[in-house]
Amino acid sequence: MGKSNSNHSRSVRLAAVADIHYRRLGNEDHKALLAEAPALADVLVICGDLTDHGLPEEAALLAKDLSALNMPIVAVLGNHDFHSDQQAAVTRILEDVGVHVLDGECCEILGVGFAGIKGFAGGFGTRLLEPWGERIVKSFVQEAVDESMKLESALARLRAATKIGVLHYAPIEATVVGEPCEILPFLGSSRLEEPLNRYGVRLALHGHAHHGSPEGKTSVGIPVFNVSVNLLRSTFANRPALRIIEVPVGAAAASPAPPR
Repeated sequence: MGKSNSNHSRSVRLAAVADIHYRRLGNEDHKALLAEAPALADVLVICGDLTDHGLPEEAALLAKDLSALNMPIVAVLGNHDFHSDQQAAVTRILEDVGVHVLDGECCEILGVGFAGIKGFAGGFGTRLLEPWGERIVKSFVQEAVDESMKLESALARLRAATKIGVLHYAPIEATVVGEPCEILPFLGSSRLEEPLNRYGVRLALHGHAHHGSPEGKTSVGIPVFNVSVNLLRSTFANRPALRIIEVPVGAAAASPAPPR
């Protein structure tokens, strides 16, 4: 479990990964990777694309492997988990083995608060897509707005001093750099960044950009980690493809920033 000291402060280790894409066959590598998590961390965080086609049978195979870990697990769904329009079944199967699947919800584990969403696309900064023109464009932008509002609502309900944002889509551009420039607007949205800044999260985690960059910061300096498994394997070739992050709780945790 987390380390302790005489000042009653301690830390909790997170093992974060995304884009494991469980299939009906051929999950041995990812099963072996997940099996390493209990020895490395206190909480496993999976940032979307849990399944390859969003099928219940894929989710059932993942649920079986996760249930053997005997550790707290937090997850959000990714775009692949929505592909077959069976995301409710995928969620239920994972929740049945104790996984905290967050979609605008929050949970607290070992003193760390987690707020999670899938997120959505739309681009970053001055190139952010605006709700102008055709109705379908306005609907596309509204999806990103809705996801941002879900994240804000979840963060507002957390009372833990140490808050973690868990997403699939990226909230900043820095962690998708490395992907072809033509697809960057489809990898995340700056609209997801504002709630992270507003509620003073300790850090944010996401996936989706398999060939992006491993880390960046929001406009106010909050660390953001891209934990896509392919990226972790290429970046940290000599260690397990899990991003291990130690976060302080208790007396060591900074007070959360008040909403602005």
